[in-house]
Amino acid sequence: MKIEMNNFIKAIMESDLKEGKVKEIVTRFPPEPNAYLHIGHARAMVTNFALAETFNGKTNLRFDDTNPAKEDASFVDAIIKDIEWLGFKPDNVFYGSDYFEETFEKALLLIRKSLAYVCDLNALETSKYRGTLSTPGINSPYRDRSVEENLELFMNMRKGLYKPGERVLRAKIDMASSNINMRDPVLYRILDIPHHKTSNEWVIYPMYDFAHPLQDAFEGITHSLCSLEYDNHRPLYDWVVANCETKHTPKQIEFGRLSITNTIMSKRYLKQLVESKLVTGYDDPRMPTLVGLRRRGYTKDAIINFIIETGLSRTNATVERDMLDHFLREDLKLKTNRIMGIKEPLKVTLTNYADDKVEYLEINNNSEALELGSRKIAFSKHLYIEKEDFLLEKPNKHFKRLALNLEVRLFGAYFIKCNDVVYNKSGEIVELLCTYDPLTKSNSGFDGRKPNGTIHFCEATTSKKAKFNEFDSLLNEAATEEENLDIISRFNKDSWKVYNGFIEDKKYEIEEKFQLIRDGYYTVDKTSTDEEVVLNKIVSLKSSFK
Repeated sequence: MKIEMNNFIKAIMESDLKEGKVKEIVTRFPPEPNAYLHIGHARAMVTNFALAETFNGKTNLRFDDTNPAKEDASFVDAIIKDIEWLGFKPDNVFYGSDYFEETFEKALLLIRKSLAYVCDLNALETSKYRGTLSTPGINSPYRDRSVEENLELFMNMRKGLYKPGERVLRAKIDMASSNINMRDPVLYRILDIPHHKTSNEWVIYPMYDFAHPLQDAFEGITHSLCSLEYDNHRPLYDWVVANCETKHTPKQIEFGRLSITNTIMSKRYLKQLVESKLVTGYDDPRMPTLVGLRRRGYTKDAIINFIIETGLSRTNATVERDMLDHFLREDLKLKTNRIMGIKEPLKVTLTNYADDKVEYLEINNNSEALELGSRKIAFSKHLYIEKEDFLLEKPNKHFKRLALNLEVRLFGAYFIKCNDVVYNKSGEIVELLCTYDPLTKSNSGFDGRKPNGTIHFCEATTSKKAKFNEFDSLLNEAATEEENLDIISRFNKDSWKVYNGFIEDKKYEIEEKFQLIRDGYYTVDKTSTDEEVVLNKIVSLKSSFK
């Protein structure tokens, strides 16, 4: 799939190539391996890979693993699978930890240039000294340590002679800067935690704002794309690159974040949902993680087309979830077979049909995509229809379904007429006694009769048991990421509904997708068995009945 993107970053890249500022476009996708990727990450992924591909450039996958407190190798594996699923292949795979030694050497360089110092202030004191947006910061009492003392203290930090929080390495920039990020930011801190790759080799780790620009420079990244929240970090990014004397100078460019209504994309909230067991895991079909969306049945093409259509700008934006649903329908409608399933079955007995006969009727798999071929469906005396497709009395002219003494067409089969109903002891209708007209086979008309609509069905003796999962928003009220959410109290307990019914008999493959006629698009869940097909509803059809 060739991805065409037109946005302000593409224009910058075109200009940089034309003016000879760069010879080749090189981007990077730098996820932190501390969580599963969600659809917000997919936007960054698509942007980096697609723009580089546009100019026949390269994209590196770089795991930002400089904080061992939150990272795990399992997330690395999950991220690689997500990238492959969306159809991208990085030119190189790197880890931030690959550059620990080089980054350490750059820190030593800053100390020797009197641009970094070891500070003994604790976190609370550091925050107090930093000042506010309206008041300048105060120099640390350790700011004027000699180069020799700072080198010795920093080497001792690396040797593990101090406890976490006891000392940090800070840049020496400007405590009076209007940009708080430039007020002597921390470059290194002590963490006595094993790293998923380097184990116990290191006890000091670089901060993101120090490591990231250096990693971009080491890899020859030409355009370092990030979200708008890093806009005020760019002066520090440029300061690090300039003062660490790197051979290559990357350019940071920020773009606005995209929010989707009723979709929480905060890693903190998603982790809270998993840990509280309100969801079944990160691949819960209600989750906005890529593994969750994939299990729900979302397609990679729909996700990519959605991302392209929402565009890219220098401002944050919010779009309706319905927009993503639109691209799902557009992607699936001509690719999937249309089959019949019954979620809430009501038994139908055709009293004038032979007792031991099962016939097979041929129908198109998709009337809008005839290239998908045809199949045979079973038909007999015993059928199931949806409970909602029957009313004792026809309520109004808009009700185009079955009612007592009315005739409907069964999809791809015959006209049937309901003549009587059977009740259980509780007074519920449990069976319809109907007759069929054998002359109306294969969707032909008969004497100008017009049935009261067309409904779907499943033949009772051959159909497979099915469990239908339907999903709604995880939150019981609309919310945005900017809120300080009480995710537990706002959790929508009705966000996962299950129906038990039947589906056409065939062999179903995990992740297979199809349209259930008159209902919506579904995919086969990994929990399916030979005895019961488990189906996840991807998205509904647009209904014309109100």
